[in-house]
Amino acid sequence: MAKNILVAVFSAGGVTKKVGKEIARIAGADFYEIVPREIYTAADLDWTNSRSRSSVEMNDPAARPEIAGDSLDMSSYDTVILGFPIWWGVAPRIIETFLESYDFSGKKIIPFCTSGGSGVGRSDTALHKNVTGDVKWAKGRQINRPKEAEIRRFLDEVL
Repeated sequence: MAKNILVAVFSAGGVTKKVGKEIARIAGADFYEIVPREIYTAADLDWTNSRSRSSVEMNDPAARPEIAGDSLDMSSYDTVILGFPIWWGVAPRIIETFLESYDFSGKKIIPFCTSGGSGVGRSDTALHKNVTGDVKWAKGRQINRPKEAEIRRFLDEVL
């Protein structure tokens, strides 16, 4: 497997975090949780309410929720496996915040998503606009359960 791998995930409900931690364990990678400065409440995540925080953010292409915590030293990684839940058919806006916060030049980015209904769809290619420079993108994959055999197949295909 590749060396110097970071698994970075945003997880609103814990599913993506669980899958990401298992990917990191299997790949021998570092794990980083993308935590919003303002944690999402259940009301914030109510997609049926057009005034909920997540609905407002997803309806505003310029929305960039802040990330809490210290910055990463991205220079120490060659590969970033990026995990997120699917919101409104794409990655949550905080993933765009994360991608726009670092220089990914010369790196490989491997997206994966979790979703209760839709697959990765256009979410992985839609993120390409958020990075500049020479970045190699792998095709995104939906992984809803941290099953070791499935994760090993995924890693064998993308690393």
